[in-house]
Amino acid sequence: MLPKDPVILLSYVNTRLRDGCASLEEFCLEENADPVTLTERLAEIGCHYDEQNHQFR
Repeated sequence: MLPKDPVILLSYVNTRLRDGCASLEEFCLEENADPVTLTERLAEIGCHYDEQNHQFR
């Protein structure tokens, strides 16, 4: 289950992207998460996925 708090979610997602997932899509598959919902939740705190750096900023 993904963290509810958006700041903790950001940290969790970026850590997983850095340490073990080759892509955002892979992360979402492993976590059974909807990529649109995930990106919308993180956009609420001003963070957007940066494909080039493979993280949310």
